[in-house]
Amino acid sequence: MFHYIVQFSMFAATAVAIGCNPSEKGLKNEPAAYGPTPSAAQLNWHEMEMYCLIHFTPTTFQNKEWGFGDAPADLFNPQHFDANQIAEAAKSAGFNGLISVAKHHDGYCLWPTKTTDYNISNSPWKDGKGDMVKEFMEAAHKQGMQFGVYVSAWDRNHPEYGNAEYAESYREQLRELYGGYGELFTSWHDGANGGDGYYGGANEVRRIDRSTYYEWEEKTWPITREMQPTAVIFSDVGPDIRWVGNEKGIADETSWATFTPIGPDGDKAAPGHIDDQFLGGGQRDGKFWIPAECDVPHRPGWFYHPEQDQQVKTPDQLFDLYLKSVGRGAALNLGLAPNTDGLLHPNDVASLKGFGEKLAKTFAENLAAGAKFEASDIRDGNERYFGPANLLDGDRYSYWATADGVTSPELIITLENEATFDLIRLRENIKLGQRLDSVWVDRWADESWEPLAKATSVGSSRIIALNEPITAQRLRIRLFSPVAVALSDFGLFKEAQVEYTMAEIERPGIDPAIWRVVDNGFDGGEPALTIDKRKETFWLTAETDLPKHITIDMGKSQTITGFSYLPRQDGNTAGLISRYMFETSVDGAVWKKVSTGEFANIVANPIEQVVDFDKSIQARYFRFTVTAVANTSGNHTVVSIGEFNVYRD
Repeated sequence: MFHYIVQFSMFAATAVAIGCNPSEKGLKNEPAAYGPTPSAAQLNWHEMEMYCLIHFTPTTFQNKEWGFGDAPADLFNPQHFDANQIAEAAKSAGFNGLISVAKHHDGYCLWPTKTTDYNISNSPWKDGKGDMVKEFMEAAHKQGMQFGVYVSAWDRNHPEYGNAEYAESYREQLRELYGGYGELFTSWHDGANGGDGYYGGANEVRRIDRSTYYEWEEKTWPITREMQPTAVIFSDVGPDIRWVGNEKGIADETSWATFTPIGPDGDKAAPGHIDDQFLGGGQRDGKFWIPAECDVPHRPGWFYHPEQDQQVKTPDQLFDLYLKSVGRGAALNLGLAPNTDGLLHPNDVASLKGFGEKLAKTFAENLAAGAKFEASDIRDGNERYFGPANLLDGDRYSYWATADGVTSPELIITLENEATFDLIRLRENIKLGQRLDSVWVDRWADESWEPLAKATSVGSSRIIALNEPITAQRLRIRLFSPVAVALSDFGLFKEAQVEYTMAEIERPGIDPAIWRVVDNGFDGGEPALTIDKRKETFWLTAETDLPKHITIDMGKSQTITGFSYLPRQDGNTAGLISRYMFETSVDGAVWKKVSTGEFANIVANPIEQVVDFDKSIQARYFRFTVTAVANTSGNHTVVSIGEFNVYRD
């Protein structure tokens, strides 16, 4: 039996908004907080919902995904760089912050740091007098966006990487950025630490103890807390925001903001040193408030590659990612990649604008506005402070609450008129913790309640996407929680459609129909699967020692300009190639080495790896040698190859 009926109107919204001053509410028998709760900096982060990460270093000019650290400092010269163009495009999409990759793994610093000569002051850009981090910061602020920095802990250029001198140099870089670029909303740290690199010309592999080398808790993070108290610290272990565990931009269906980081062997966790099984969904009984960030590049790769100009995510794809990140209580961090001119490609700009229009149109009108509520319980009978009218006032922290013993209440919602919708949004007042275990939504049809949707782990935001639009006037929400509920928002929306066109660019490839494998140094599997033009198949070898090669006859001599390796696409990371050598021959007897290198970040982002040659090559045969595989400590391993492609003029 329902005891409370509330009619929501514009007048009621005004009354509730005036009456629900948080400090005043604190005097009104509020429910006790449940579990960990967010800090002020974390609340700001939750409210932002979306921001962008900008990758732009000499790696862009090398058409690589990770730089080795050996590019000359003067290679970086974006003659038409415009931070405002990038910031305006991000703002048009509804993003609320920019993060400058002030230094990536290649070690190149985009500000005139005193810690290394490998920085922008030794670039011809602005005659060495420029500061790109500052320009990104100013452009972000001009658009009303918040600003953050990413400084890679791994430095493949620094000659002292691996010893205490570099670790202190890294902390000094943080001090420079914390002290010279205004208030930051985040300090972003990657888990990639240690491996092969240039290291001042040493060209060697350097390993560090990820759990102790940077002295994160003892020396590094305290700098952030002291100099940038408004900044949340991001890494795969937090301590404020955790990595979601993939680079697809998707959180788990059940996603808790609470999390307990531990090392892979149950020891102390650190960035790059963590048991990752709970990253995607968090833990209901987690000891700390460490919500997930969903990072994903706008293109297949994090850095700009001209061959990906037609592979920019569409507004519909971005909207789907929004629902699966922000709509699951996480944040969406979209990677933007300026080109060598220092601008976003027109396809990127158009996609961002279309996404922004889609978001704005979809959420412009809450179809639940003006609804009447029937609540099974209202805390203390106090409708002003704890009544369901608070669900429609636009305030994340005013809320409908129940008595302490009422943990499975019901709320019947009667809309002013029938409405057609396909999105249901719910939010909790997370200042009181993440309380709800699950929620069930029913609709009234044919004189009875029928199930419509359900969800778990509501938290800061939960958007339930229906399989198709439905029309209804009366709904029922059933909530389940271990404690009194504190629901702050209810909304019904209809996904909008927008027009979007992208320039079609075809990369001319050579048809592999007449190709054949003529020499294979591997055992096991079916090598012909590498040239069958099917992305879903792949060749998996038996365990072998490396290096090993495979040779393919293309059937006739022709001019080629590059090649690509597609990793297996089934989600398994076994056998992904990290280093290679590519050779060509006209007659199959005399060979010419054309390219050697690495396929960086292949495990987290197993996209097609495209390599362009410095010049066109005449060849009939190519020989592909695998010299190293990711995720292995030795040379005895399996190798997997999805597809080979070779490109022509």
